[in-house]
Amino acid sequence: MSEMFAPARPEPTVEDVLRDELAQGDAVIGTIAPILRHLLANDDQSLFNDEVVARVRGMVDHLARQVLDAVEDAQGAGARHDHDPAAVDQVIATLVERAALLNHIHAQALEFQLGERLQARIALDPVLSPLLQALIASPDSTTAASAMALLAAQARYVQAQRRMQLPVGELPADLFHAILQTVRGLEAEPEVLAQAEAAIRTGYDEGRSRLGLMARLVMSMGGGATAALDLSHAGVGLFLTALSLGAGQDRDLTALAAHEGQLARLALALRAAGVRPENVEEQFLAIHPDVSLPEGFETLGADRAAALLARSFAGAGR
Repeated sequence: MSEMFAPARPEPTVEDVLRDELAQGDAVIGTIAPILRHLLANDDQSLFNDEVVARVRGMVDHLARQVLDAVEDAQGAGARHDHDPAAVDQVIATLVERAALLNHIHAQALEFQLGERLQARIALDPVLSPLLQALIASPDSTTAASAMALLAAQARYVQAQRRMQLPVGELPADLFHAILQTVRGLEAEPEVLAQAEAAIRTGYDEGRSRLGLMARLVMSMGGGATAALDLSHAGVGLFLTALSLGAGQDRDLTALAAHEGQLARLALALRAAGVRPENVEEQFLAIHPDVSLPEGFETLGADRAAALLARSFAGAGR
């Protein structure tokens, strides 16, 4: 197995190594939205994985069309037709200027990609993980019902990702608000825009979204939430949610941490969430089997790991 981080100075401490690697990861994070914005506007996709960029492009396009659908319905247009490509492009241009939205879409694509990779490598079901199966069978009716709702939501997520789509109703509340702001900025009669916004608002409930259901389930597990910090048992979605909550880190940032180039962030998040060093190694074996933790990692306490994460510029989100 290759060493995870190259030493930056003679005999560095494990904190020195992780701090330097985290700083490099921060630099990468700061470039994500501008790079995605460029790639979505051009055909040159050489800097990012083609599959991820295509999925991000598809999800942004799907959001734009949902916005235009709502406006068209409010205008009483009757049967829906294909939207004017110029109108779609205009809405897309507005959406991609919202860095938080673009970062969230990117995180959703990365999460799906990780799930696909683990399904192929360790046969981890992307919809029904062992932990979710156990929660469905829980004697507590509330837990079982929430788990069943999550099963349906996870199945919809996988299907939507394969279609490169993202329903507006699956967005976190702050990003859902950004969609409403986009509607208000369109050129149409004020009453039409108000009706379109009301239609989009109808039925939105963040707590019933996939991310909302996962957060509620993990928090309801109390001390048992440590089971969700085992990737091969919890599945990608619940694992990322539990890791985000346990480390006090933005979930989109946590999804990014599971990918190459952010190895220090993943290691620190796992320790900050209370995962023992030997179990951190198990998670790396599942996600990055060719990577080993730096020498002395077992001496790093959860508090120190959390402090290092907090000092990262991206510690509070992207």
